Amino acid sequence: MAFRPRDLASRMANRRRRGDDGFLRETFTLPREAARSRARDFLKRYPKEAYMSSVEHWRELPDGAIEFTMRRLASAD
Repeated sequence: MAFRPRDLASRMANRRRRGDDGFLRETFTLPREAARSRARDFLKRYPKEAYMSSVEHWRELPDGAIEFTMRRLASAD
């Protein structure tokens, strides 16, 4: 059985989202401007200083949409 590149990308993305490292992760797929706005809103709501928030993953898909994962500490809630 042959894997498609998309299958491998999905498996790798799932591996990144897992883990018991204390972080909560949210993954979004949005047009570029909406992705930028969503990332800014996330960082404003969960400041890096309190939640260690960051953009963990950001990539452009073939259709021009952006897939990205935001992470933050759960313990700061």
